[in-house]
Formats: sequence, structure tokens, C-alpha cells
Amino acid sequence: MKIDLIVFDLDGTLIDSYETIYKATLRALKEVGINNELPEREFRKTIGLHFEDIFEQFGFKVPDFENFISIYKPLYFDFIDSSFVYPNVETTIDFLRERGIKISLLTTKSQDQAEQILKYFNLYNKFDFVMGRRPGITHKPSAEPLLYICSQLNIDAASTLIVGDSEMDVQCGKNAISKTCAVTYGYRTREELKLQKPDFIIDNLGVLKEIIDYSLA
Repeated sequence: MKIDLIVFDLDGTLIDSYETIYKATLRALKEVGINNELPEREFRKTIGLHFEDIFEQFGFKVPDFENFISIYKPLYFDFIDSSFVYPNVETTIDFLRERGIKISLLTTKSQDQAEQILKYFNLYNKFDFVMGRRPGITHKPSAEPLLYICSQLNIDAASTLIVGDSEMDVQCGKNAISKTCAVTYGYRTREELKLQKPDFIIDNLGVLKEIIDYSLA
């Protein structure tokens, strides 16, 4: 098993951003005149999906979605102090880089927002490539954004491991014929993740060190 590239999801994998997303979403919806209820517990389970898919699950649509996003993005940073980096993220990424493994991010957040968040947490310079939502490229679970990352870094998808906390991440990896690793500390349960049949399920990001050491042995 050869791994040359590890692609991380953002929310629920590197950063616990639930409260930030929830508060900013409620505020942005009110700004566009939508006061539909978003039960906190149920909303948490949808993190990782695209906003349009989330709202559809709650039974409503935002008429001018681009306007909603333009309001949401700055509001997100009004509440960013509610977010924090999960344990072992920085030390694990540093370990992987020392082993010569490329590091990338793949998130459904817009490109500029993803970069801003990484810079806020002093993580941006640790990544070889950052892939946010970009015009003309489909988002997870499509394989397209993951394959785009691989092409930009000139690495085979078969020697790539995608790490995330949701079905979207695992399905994206499988669609690209990459290896997959699900983390249980994010926004999906272990039982939900098992149904996706990832190659690995881990409870702590630090376990990636063991996976990589095994692959290099």
C-alpha cells in the first residue's frame, strides 16, 4: 500500500466548526428573510453537505442562493472564535510532511473561504494544495475535485488517501478509486461511517502516523 498524497476534509476532520456554521447560517437566513427552524441536533448531522442539499432536507429553498452565500461568508468569521482545531492535527500533518507525503485540502466551502480559514488557524502553509468549491467543478461526492487535486500535484489517485468525517468524503474517494479513511470524532457516527465501508476508520487523527509507517515499511 503506497500513499503519496493525503487529502483532508475540513469541517469535522481538521476543525470543529459546528457552532460557527450553525450560528452564521441562522443569521444569514434571517438576513434574507427566512425564519424556518433548523433544529440544532438535526443540522449537525448535515454538515459536510452543500447548503442547497441541507436546506432541501429541511424542506425549503433559498430563492437567491448566491445572495445568501455572499451574506453567510463574512458572517462565518464573526463567529469563528467558536471553532477550534482538533487534537493532533498539526503534529500529524507535520509528521506526514516529514515523511515526504503531499498534503491537500478538499472542502465544499468556497476557495477564498477555505483559504481564509486555514490562514486564521495558521494551517495554510502546511498544505501543498487547497481545493475549495470552484466554478465548473462538481463537489463531493463526485470524484472530479479529488482527481483535479491529483492532476495538479501529479500524483496517481490510487496512491492517494482521502480523510474525512462523512459519507461524502468516502464516496468521493471510492469514485476516484483512491483509498479512504473515515474519522469518528466529526459529525457522523461510527455506525453511519461503517456503512460506507472505508478502508480505515480511526478515532484520532494521530492514528494516521501508524497507517503511514505501515505503508512505508
